[in-house]
Amino acid sequence: MFRLSVVTPERIVYEEDVVSIIAPGDVGYLGIMSNHAPIITSMKPGKLSVKDGSGNEIKIAVSGGFMENSSNTCTILADSAEFADDIDLERARESLERAKQRVRNAAGEIDTPRAKEAYERAKNRLKVAKKK
Repeated sequence: MFRLSVVTPERIVYEEDVVSIIAPGDVGYLGIMSNHAPIITSMKPGKLSVKDGSGNEIKIAVSGGFMENSSNTCTILADSAEFADDIDLERARESLERAKQRVRNAAGEIDTPRAKEAYERAKNRLKVAKKK
């Protein structure tokens, strides 16, 4: 087992010893188990799957950030992170619709990248919540 910490600017979301994780790296999903080689990578929005010591799978929606793993300690510094069970599906659908509107209307605005990021975050939250 190894120590996993999932941290956002607001709080520590998860901090426990785990068997394995599958994380959304920028170049694809990464699997980490104990004694994994050291790695630092950026992350994209996606589902973080955690297998705890009891064999339970915990799903967390993360929206970007960084992951560092070394010496059986993995730290994920996420822009945001939310347990799948805590995601309100109706609110997630509403967020996705608002984000779609922003992307459609962002054509002439300066903040097009921010609108697209909001859309990706909303889409990811809904996807992870539906798979809980």
